[in-house]
Amino acid sequence: MTHFNKDSFDKALSGGGLVMVDFWAQWCGPCQMLSPVIEDLAGQYEGKVTVGKVNIDEEQELAIRYGVMSIPTVIFFKDGKEIDRKVGVMPAGAFCEVLDKNL
Repeated sequence: MTHFNKDSFDKALSGGGLVMVDFWAQWCGPCQMLSPVIEDLAGQYEGKVTVGKVNIDEEQELAIRYGVMSIPTVIFFKDGKEIDRKVGVMPAGAFCEVLDKNL
């Protein structure tokens, strides 16, 4: 799993393929609850999906660019374009459904 900054985020999106990004913050309780789910998915989809996290306190520009109003927000990109987003804590299956459908 990658901890994105603006440059590595833009590079991951320009590389094409499927990218799942968790927008989070250290102080956010629900984000902490979701973190192990995201880490498990990163391992499960290794080699098939780029999974990363964006700390919105450190990368505010990315949060603004994608209109992240609540956290945690997980945004799915395919070939550099947003294809779906999930807001709030959800079970792994909610994320797997989007990933499996777009692989």
